[in-house]
Amino acid sequence: MHCYEIDGIRPVVEEGAYVHPTAVLIGDVIVEHGCYIGPLASLRGDFGRIHVMENANVQDNCVMHGFPEADTLVRPWGHVGHGAILHGCEVGEHALVGMNAVVMDGARVGEFSFVAAHSFVKAEMQIPPRVLVAGTPARVLRELRPDEIEWKRQGTQTYIDLTRRCLDSMHLVNPLKEVEPDRKRLFQDADYLPKYKA
Repeated sequence: MHCYEIDGIRPVVEEGAYVHPTAVLIGDVIVEHGCYIGPLASLRGDFGRIHVMENANVQDNCVMHGFPEADTLVRPWGHVGHGAILHGCEVGEHALVGMNAVVMDGARVGEFSFVAAHSFVKAEMQIPPRVLVAGTPARVLRELRPDEIEWKRQGTQTYIDLTRRCLDSMHLVNPLKEVEPDRKRLFQDADYLPKYKA
């Protein structure tokens, strides 16, 4: 990983967390045990603190940043989809921020809530627990069903499992020149993986 100290403050990555080598961590960043930080994620703790709590994930190309003296938080089991931007906000425990969504300063995503992909959560919006929000600006559409919350739990568990897989088996290699005979696939027998929901 690309890890930088600024003004004497160095990022913290706890044992049992995985940060991809292409991710960038600057300054006051805390990544707790069990977290997954994806390729090309940028966690810039050069103004306010960036804190990703236990078993949360921040996926590929995400940006976390904030104003001075403002924390940007992803609470335990928080799930931040590819390309999302979090700025001076809080993602609640077990909440999900969809791909390419933006959550602005002072906003809070309530526990078990979902922010739909490409949504814009304006500054200071307080999203209640267990709801779906969507749109630009985002608004509450409805309460979430128990099966949707369970689907999200399973999805976050796959990222916790991915953290372990990366720590155990991911390493830099040169590509093969051709496909091997009988090339195996990942998860051929993995019925436990969450399925896409329309």
